Amino acid sequence: MSGSTTREERFAQGLKVLRSVDGEIGQRVIDSLADINPEMGHQIVAWGFGEIYSRPELQPRDRQLVTLGMLTALGGCEPQLEVHINAALNVGLTPQQIVEALLHSAGYCGFPRALNATFVAKKVFDERGLLPVEGQQPKPSQNPPTSA
Repeated sequence: MSGSTTREERFAQGLKVLRSVDGEIGQRVIDSLADINPEMGHQIVAWGFGEIYSRPELQPRDRQLVTLGMLTALGGCEPQLEVHINAALNVGLTPQQIVEALLHSAGYCGFPRALNATFVAKKVFDERGLLPVEGQQPKPSQNPPTSA
């Protein structure tokens, strides 16, 4: 959006994008701020979605991959990660792709954070009836078991 748009126009644009990406869950986050910090809710919608998410240089699914990686790396963002895992599914990422992104993150931010993020994904996938995630089973061991 251009710099000449009004506060209300940025909010309206952001609300449209928020609904397309996060759906009902995103609106619940904004609503939960109404009695404590409505300005933060406004900024999330107007700036975060009206200005940033609206930019055409990245597709929504790519933005969600970046967001999942950053929230995983930050740690302690599990409630926001839950919203964005749902959003990632909403914009076309598959459970397999999300799990792969979280596995990939372990090399950069460590297993504890990648595990925390994976358990958030498991919760979301379970709520949406997407478990078990296909194609994520470990490969059989190359060494046959020994008998005792």
